[in-house]
Amino acid sequence: MTTFLKLIKNPLGLIGLVLLVFFIVIGILAPVLAPPAWENEPYRIPRDGYSSVPKPPSPEHPFGTAEGQYDIYYGIVWGTRTAWTVSLIVVGISALVGIVIGSVAAFYGGVLDEVLMRITDIFYAFPFLVGAMVLTTILGRGLTNVMVALVVLGWMGYARLIRGDILQIREADYVQAARAAGANSLRLILRHILPNAIWPVVVQGTMSMGSIVITAAALSFLGVGAPLGYADWGQLISYARNWILGLYGNPLAYWYVVIYPSIAITLFCLSWNLVGDALRDILDPRLRGSR
Repeated sequence: MTTFLKLIKNPLGLIGLVLLVFFIVIGILAPVLAPPAWENEPYRIPRDGYSSVPKPPSPEHPFGTAEGQYDIYYGIVWGTRTAWTVSLIVVGISALVGIVIGSVAAFYGGVLDEVLMRITDIFYAFPFLVGAMVLTTILGRGLTNVMVALVVLGWMGYARLIRGDILQIREADYVQAARAAGANSLRLILRHILPNAIWPVVVQGTMSMGSIVITAAALSFLGVGAPLGYADWGQLISYARNWILGLYGNPLAYWYVVIYPSIAITLFCLSWNLVGDALRDILDPRLRGSR
């Protein structure tokens, strides 16, 4: 509660929270704001024909239609749910895997630490976006496969971060006292070590939420992410690739096909970066003096 009060007192943190609440509301009210054309396929973007030429905003389509006559407004609204799904699942599972591996490596040390860290280094050798694109291509197009690829290539930072903190904390007096009192390894890690080492991971996870959405959008833009017609912000930008430059003499003729999804992605990522930056200042005040 104290952390939350400090967060809302931070101007940038408050702006980030307001933006997050805005996206939460849109995600919750998606069925009301953009009623699905097919009840069993709410993420399927409705179309107003099959013409390749986008149409400007109108009462029927407030944000206009993209290439293939996909409703941009509908894609933005339901794409909010897609962004939440991808970011929460990928960051949550990646952080969990990293915490387990990093904690075990740091607590037990020795050969086990060496083996786990070398495995981590091997995964680090793969470029994140390129590796995710290759793995998604192998697994097949689809949002589930995108999340699998991002988790496989996204846990290493959490493992290294938690390992570094636990290496310091495991020698603390209160940990040694608990060990002398007979606490087993699991109790030492869960009760005495992790609660004091987890906060840097929380900050990193918060700041990774936006970057995960950008990566997922990039995969959709490259054609290996969400399937065609799926409500995804990256998918909407991929429909705009042939219309970004507009017409000869009128470069902004089709501004709406790229501006609306770009704004959605930018604000979503900005909100998490602002909240993460504020949390970093609150949870580790030493960082303020280093700026």
